[in-house]
Parts: sequence; C-alpha cells; structure tokens
Amino acid sequence: MKYAPVEGMLCCSSAGRDRKRYLLIVKVIDSEYVYVADGDIRRIENPKKKKLKHLRLTPKTDAALQEKLLKGMNVTDSDIRKAIAVLTEKGDGITEEQ
Repeated sequence: MKYAPVEGMLCCSSAGRDRKRYLLIVKVIDSEYVYVADGDIRRIENPKKKKLKHLRLTPKTDAALQEKLLKGMNVTDSDIRKAIAVLTEKGDGITEEQ
C-alpha cells in the first residue's frame, strides 16, 4: 500500500548514506521530493532533500509535531528525536494515517 507523504510522517531511508535510518518528513516539496530530518545527524536547521522513491513511508505520524510543522511553529531537534523514538516502538502518540 502506498501512502501520501505528510509533514510529521515517519519514514525509513532505503537509499544513500542514511540507508536504514528512521527520519521524519518536515516538509513536502512536491509529488517527488520531501525534506527529512532525524534531529541527530540531520538537524531541523538543515534538512535533507530526498526523493520519495528512496524512502519507505509508514502510516505513523506524530500528531503534535505535525500540528507544529503545519502551523509554522518552532520545532526543535529534541522534538524530532522524541517523536522518532515513540513512533518506532509500540508507544502512545501513534496515529495511523488512513
């Protein structure tokens, strides 16, 4: 099943140096590209432009972080790291995108 990319969505890189790393989509550019960050190596101040075909999208999103990103509020690297930690394990705060 293919998912539409949205801000705050968890994804896993399938190509490049960051292969097998979990990332969060911080901005959707168009139907082919997104900006991603992990809050550790790839910080929010300098997100990576990545092709969607090089990402495995998941249905998991962080609702609070998604709201911040969509409203243009300040998002920190620690917010991104915490969201990735919660979304990669079976924890609270996970919403399934339909």
